[in-house]
Amino acid sequence: MNGIVVVIGIILLVLIVIAVLAVISVYFYNLAIKRGSKDFLSSSGDLVQNDGGGEAESAIDLGLQEEDVPAALELDGVQWVDSRNPQIWHITTRDGLKLQGYYLPTKSPTANTVILAHGYSSKGKDLGLIARFYYEQFGYNVLMPDDRGHGESEGNYIGFGWVDRNDYLQWIRKAVDTVGEEARIVLHGISMGGATVMMVSGEPLPKQVKAIIEDCGYTSVRDQLAYQLKRLYKLPAFPILQATSLLTKLKAGYSFAEASALRQLARNKLPMLFIHGSDDTFVPTEMVYRLYDACHTEKELYVAEGAGHGLAYSTNKAVYERKVHDFISKYMS
Repeated sequence: MNGIVVVIGIILLVLIVIAVLAVISVYFYNLAIKRGSKDFLSSSGDLVQNDGGGEAESAIDLGLQEEDVPAALELDGVQWVDSRNPQIWHITTRDGLKLQGYYLPTKSPTANTVILAHGYSSKGKDLGLIARFYYEQFGYNVLMPDDRGHGESEGNYIGFGWVDRNDYLQWIRKAVDTVGEEARIVLHGISMGGATVMMVSGEPLPKQVKAIIEDCGYTSVRDQLAYQLKRLYKLPAFPILQATSLLTKLKAGYSFAEASALRQLARNKLPMLFIHGSDDTFVPTEMVYRLYDACHTEKELYVAEGAGHGLAYSTNKAVYERKVHDFISKYMS
């Protein structure tokens, strides 16, 4: 009789643990993966807010410090993009979502084109200042997609660059179809966008893609979320991450373990420029060294001294632009 009681007690305890984990996984899925406001980012001292109180990473992706945003509207990337009257592009993904992007063709036709990848809870136009220097200084066509689950694109979840890699293959093909088979394309991503272009790098890419630039991307979704669980919530990764990953697999079709920039870089065949801020505590700087080591092609590393997350450009624009120019000029001629 006592044995039966013990067995029942153990079964009840297991069921309780499973129920608690289920509740926690739903909470963290809704918090981090499901489309919606990401107010939790504002509690992190690692990031800056934009002046409109909107998406937390918008100011970061613009390359602006918090105090610069309201005082420098002439430098507002979104306004600059809108002032150029970009073409509105759409693609339909393999799973039936309609995604939107913004395309700026140069006045003088060119084969050189950059496709930008934005950050978490941001949108394509938020990379307007990066777009501007490619457009004005380099004379490139610029494509700025809104990722699934972001901006004007459809989607109920965030792909963290992993699901998005397949979407970017479609954006690349659309750019080639528009510019022509002679197109020369560079991919440039910041934060989650940096992870996106690294994850794209491991896929078979058309010959028109010549080089890739990643700025402050993470090694893997699992690594990044484990780091944030500990940093923001003082919680261990196990078993929360595993439970949330399982739910993400069921609802969004991917697991955290498979979403690895490190593994994709091992398959990359293109030149890669790695950029990271020396003072980045949101995607810790140590990750860039592991990413750099995982890449076995021609590569360069620029660690921006004193720069926080996504702020390498605003910390020293002249150096950033020179590093980018010197790198891509080797491969885009």
